[in-house]
Amino acid sequence: MKTTANIFVISGPSGSGKSTLLKRLFNDYPGIFGFSISHTTRGPRPKEENGVDYHFVTKEAMEAEVADGKFIESATFSGNMYGTSIKAVKDVVDVGKVCILDIDMQGVKAVKNTDLEPKYIFVQPPSVEILEQRLRGRGTEKEEAVLARLEASKAEMAYAQEPSAYDHIIINDDLEAAYKELLSAIFEQQQ
Repeated sequence: MKTTANIFVISGPSGSGKSTLLKRLFNDYPGIFGFSISHTTRGPRPKEENGVDYHFVTKEAMEAEVADGKFIESATFSGNMYGTSIKAVKDVVDVGKVCILDIDMQGVKAVKNTDLEPKYIFVQPPSVEILEQRLRGRGTEKEEAVLARLEASKAEMAYAQEPSAYDHIIINDDLEAAYKELLSAIFEQQQ
């Protein structure tokens, strides 16, 4: 099977089922897909390897590369920078794998400002109400976090409706049907 692109940007609100779909895709098609390796300015934790878990770099080096436009996106958490470089995405493609970028709406907008030319796929829940049930059903987050995720989800779903925001929108109301749609969006239809 041949994919329709070398790079896919997969986006969707927390609770949409995006991670479940991607996990199944990677399990069903081993060796075909890869995630880019992010950069960070924090030091490696025990058992983490440079170039495997992260590209560990100095803050000065990363700031310079971000300023030079070499990163798709970057952010600072707890004093450490994290980000996805354009080169890290191209490295996945250069070894013959299809690169999957699992990023949020801001990341999608940032990728659109690069020369990567991916296909954009949005995974959304059937409704905000069902999304809320899924998030609350996890039982892993406090009320403020659930409400914040719901607000972010509304913005992401509104953006997905904008013309040319995404190439494919998958409404995940049935996991099997959503997975078939994902496969259809990624692989060329066999004649």
